[in-house]
Amino acid sequence: MTVSPTSGFMSFLRINDGAHDHDNADHHINNKTKQFHQIVRTQIAKDIEVLFAYAKLPSPLLDACQYVMTGQGKLVRPLLVASAFASVNDDRWQSEAQPISPDISETMTQGNTATPLLESLLENDSDYDMARRAALAVELLHTYSLVHDDLPCMDDDALRRGQPTAHIVFTEATALLAGDVLQTLAFEVLTAELPTFTPFDAAIASQLLAVFAPRARRMVSGQTLDLNAEANPDITQSQLEAVHRDKTGALIEAAMLMGGICAGATAQTRMALQECAQHLGLAFQVQDDILDVTTSTDTLGKPAGSDEKLDKSTYVKLMGVEQATSYAQSLFNDGRAAILRELSGSKDTNALLALIEWLWSRKK
Repeated sequence: MTVSPTSGFMSFLRINDGAHDHDNADHHINNKTKQFHQIVRTQIAKDIEVLFAYAKLPSPLLDACQYVMTGQGKLVRPLLVASAFASVNDDRWQSEAQPISPDISETMTQGNTATPLLESLLENDSDYDMARRAALAVELLHTYSLVHDDLPCMDDDALRRGQPTAHIVFTEATALLAGDVLQTLAFEVLTAELPTFTPFDAAIASQLLAVFAPRARRMVSGQTLDLNAEANPDITQSQLEAVHRDKTGALIEAAMLMGGICAGATAQTRMALQECAQHLGLAFQVQDDILDVTTSTDTLGKPAGSDEKLDKSTYVKLMGVEQATSYAQSLFNDGRAAILRELSGSKDTNALLALIEWLWSRKK
């Protein structure tokens, strides 16, 4: 497989930046960001098909896996992998390339040409394909956690991503096994011999596993802490944050670090990515708590008010909607600051900063 310089999510700078589309529901996001996110979603959809063809799962297990992996999810974690990967790649190009004239620079960012350095970054099939593997891994693990979360023994939800949950469409046993196999595939995909991928890079794969495995464990630990915190009127903010640094934040950390690793991020850049991810992980959960009480079921794609129904400990319950919103904004600001200290650009030239802007504006 050869990756052309204009394909995939190798670079954010290489995408044409059109005018804002005010007729679109995402009018606060420019066309470059929309195009980049669509590239990632299209790539993930193709790669999921390839993975399931490789896995040769029996029915109804395959049917359940396809059902939950091809819904209307936001794909936040694959987008984090891709955005971290592209941001580090673009930063390397900007910092290492020879000075060029403004007119050539403008042409390059419009997607018409590229320097030899950028071309070499874009055509490094192995690094790009390891990022594709990482994006699949985090989405597989995340979706497994949702399938198990929805089971009657957990949150007992009937709606997810705007459609009936897996145990409603299939059976509870099939949903349970679908979650199990998605979890195993999340690790297998990092080194599997997949037909549309270059052979895995052993050095990168070992680094990805070292980041991914402990954070997968932390995610499950966080879910347990969340169950333990239900109906606890005395929970403090620090205790609630401890729950969500693992339950929500761990996989967000993994996604950003894995994207950076695939792009050859330095130790200092990885530290910045982790710091940003820690802020985003908490911000994302605070947002979820706010949306649960301020947004309709139709918009959310899952039952609104479910946190209150399950008597969960939330930031809204702890501090109210207004203060929780301010707290979420401060966390997003801290995440931006961590990236800006290490990587160049703005929300118009840096995929991670553009993604943070998109996340802050989300309504579901």
